[in-house]
Amino acid sequence: MAILRDKYNQEVAPQLQEKFQYRSPMEIPRMTKVILNMGLGEAIQNVKILDSAAAELSQIAGQKPVITRARQSIAAFKLRKGMPIGCMVTLRGDRMYEFFDKLVNVALPRVRDFRGVSSKALDGRGNYTLGIKEQIIFPEIDYDKIDKIKGMNITIVTTARTDEEARTLLALMGMPFKR
Repeated sequence: MAILRDKYNQEVAPQLQEKFQYRSPMEIPRMTKVILNMGLGEAIQNVKILDSAAAELSQIAGQKPVITRARQSIAAFKLRKGMPIGCMVTLRGDRMYEFFDKLVNVALPRVRDFRGVSSKALDGRGNYTLGIKEQIIFPEIDYDKIDKIKGMNITIVTTARTDEEARTLLALMGMPFKR
């Protein structure tokens, strides 16, 4: 599944070089990794929900997720340091491109009333974070087998130095930004 990587090398990189006048090909921004994160506060009462979330995340990403644990105790939430409260997957290389392609061309168009993603969700250093309310937009998830609808955060990490460079990179790669 190197189709998106080939598109980057043959179309996107030359357009970025032309637009931003980079002196070296190593200056051209590129995607380095995609991080999928499911934070589950309900896991404090029900640990089983964490197992189903990890299974769904592994189906979506094609890679086994890591269980994330609480960094500090919060008495108001009955949370102790070290309790499992979520899971995450970091995708790099071909799996990253494969997931990005699936996200842009299959999953996002399945969102109800979809008009594009916000172009303001960049962090100032060229990284883009997207929140999804339902995991059922991914084709791998069987609607009949899910116990609860869970959301997730998707962070796309790039080597871009500014938001404008990252926005241009993602738009050329096919990210459907709002007009």
